[in-house]
Amino acid sequence: MEQISDGIRKRRSVAKVFKELDAFPKVPEDYQETSTSGGTVSILVFLFIGILIVSEFIYYLDTDVKYQYEVDKDSEHKMRINIDMTVAMECNDIGADVLDVAGASISTDEHLKMEPTYFKMSNNQLTWWQAFRKFRRFDEGFRSLREINQMSLIFGHVLPTYIPEIDKKEFADREPDACRIYGNVEVNKVAGNFHVTAGKSIPHPRGHAHLSSLVSELNYNFSHRIDLLSFGDPHPGLINPMDGDLQIAEKGYHMFQYYIKIVPTYIQTVREDMKANQFSVTQRSRPIDHTKGSHGVPGIFFKYDFNAVSVRIKEERRDFSQFLVRLCGIIGGVFATSGMLHSLVGFLADSIMCQIKKQRASAMKVPISQPLMNPAQQQSGGGLSQQNPQVSLLPQVQ
Repeated sequence: MEQISDGIRKRRSVAKVFKELDAFPKVPEDYQETSTSGGTVSILVFLFIGILIVSEFIYYLDTDVKYQYEVDKDSEHKMRINIDMTVAMECNDIGADVLDVAGASISTDEHLKMEPTYFKMSNNQLTWWQAFRKFRRFDEGFRSLREINQMSLIFGHVLPTYIPEIDKKEFADREPDACRIYGNVEVNKVAGNFHVTAGKSIPHPRGHAHLSSLVSELNYNFSHRIDLLSFGDPHPGLINPMDGDLQIAEKGYHMFQYYIKIVPTYIQTVREDMKANQFSVTQRSRPIDHTKGSHGVPGIFFKYDFNAVSVRIKEERRDFSQFLVRLCGIIGGVFATSGMLHSLVGFLADSIMCQIKKQRASAMKVPISQPLMNPAQQQSGGGLSQQNPQVSLLPQVQ
């Protein structure tokens, strides 16, 4: 029995120690006082906390995009050029080739297709082209990575970022007046020059040459529309800087030059990983007039080069532990701040009401130095003191 009683005493002492360490003492309900203002503040606080919790949950569901820059370590020595453009000349009058700084001349006859078409766009193409150019102003390249992910959920891997086929019924009574050049060609991963100029190309010891003399000067017209120009593997939803570009030549002899700087880009999203090649472009065009010192070869020239620095874009989800910490901070901070504001407002309100009560009490008091008047004196105009205010009320000394 003594052992049992000793065990009970130890348990009580331990419970007493834990009770003294309680950091959250409870206030009896008899000492609690509720008010209408406190209830109103509580309702507003709960509504505000609910709004913040919803916004924080939406923020948690979103993702962060991080950018890293490093030296490109890709050992691939080949690069693919994807092209789809329309030139306002017949296919028999133009040729497309690639030259690079290594001295290699790459023929595009086996890789690029030339198809007779019409330079003027059909109604469905014109509608798409106008809408696409408006969209390109805001969502060019992978600055629109989140928009691309959203579009992938809606359209899948076939996104409406490519010009539709021409409606040939609108040009049934006309002969084709342009040439569509489309396809892809593999080039060496060094600086090079992809060009479209007059005449078919022929082998040459120093590279190659074009039989431009067989083309009449009256047929020269290098007005063109670029529907697609990209490097590397094509990715649905990626909008390149030159997609949808339209250039009109002022004269037959005209040179268009595009200086392209390619930046290898590695993208890692929450859904997939991909490698792309973003690029910047500087455009320059001028008419060819040898009499005025403007020399050159008329045509369309894409001069590209590769950047040694690559970009890594990584999309990450936010940590759940951070979400819980931010949520606790919101709830505790709002409760603490609202309690302090309510106490401060209550203190100021009590102080103002106390001052108002004091002013009212002082206004209701009668001054001691003013003599009391009976009703007869009030009717006679205020008595002797009002008729002769200098008459003394003290008794005279005999």
